[in-house]
Amino acid sequence: MDDSQQARIALDRLIAERGENYADLSRLIGRNPAYIQQFIKRGTPRKLDEDDRHVLARYFGVPDAMLGGGAAAREVAPDSRPRGVPASAPALRGVPSVVAVPRLALGASAGGGTLDDDERAAGLMAFDVRWLRHLGVQPQRVSIIRVDGESMAPTLSDGDDIMVDHDDDARRLRDGVYVLRLDGVLMVKRIAIGPLRGRFSVVSDNPHYPDWADIDPALVDIVGRVVWTGRRLH
Repeated sequence: MDDSQQARIALDRLIAERGENYADLSRLIGRNPAYIQQFIKRGTPRKLDEDDRHVLARYFGVPDAMLGGGAAAREVAPDSRPRGVPASAPALRGVPSVVAVPRLALGASAGGGTLDDDERAAGLMAFDVRWLRHLGVQPQRVSIIRVDGESMAPTLSDGDDIMVDHDDDARRLRDGVYVLRLDGVLMVKRIAIGPLRGRFSVVSDNPHYPDWADIDPALVDIVGRVVWTGRRLH
């Protein structure tokens, strides 16, 4: 078995173990959706491009050699990396360095509430590393979650994608929009810090939905703060 065949087998095993899919990983490296499947199933191309291999190895957290790289992996030349992006950031072809953010297979309810019994990655979204740092977040500590319901309208609408900073939790709690668990239900709500020390209210921006005033913090599990939202135009 040659190195290229071993690389295809290793990549296919990683994809299956992590619950990923060929199309999302192809988009991550800036290729057409069928690219990874063709590489694994047909051996086309015979070897991954070096830039593609570096990004995939870094995403899966495996040695470059596992995916067909030599013992001495190629280093990106300093002048080929955008200014301000560290050497550890993966470089993609023709675009600034980006990082893959998992899109979780669950919805944070902005309505009556949904149980989060399927908290696993359902895909990937790629973001510019510098832009994430401008937001003040660590790329490895954010995820994308879909909003279900209208209780946070007009701030958030049903179907919006929100980026959640999991480092911004109860230890740093302040006024803002958060994903939280209340009575075992995952929801996205506004938190308003109250005048009493340690107490806060859980608020729906839509006045037609209920609020929880002056709540005991012990009843709420803060998942993270919402730092960005994106939506599809209709």
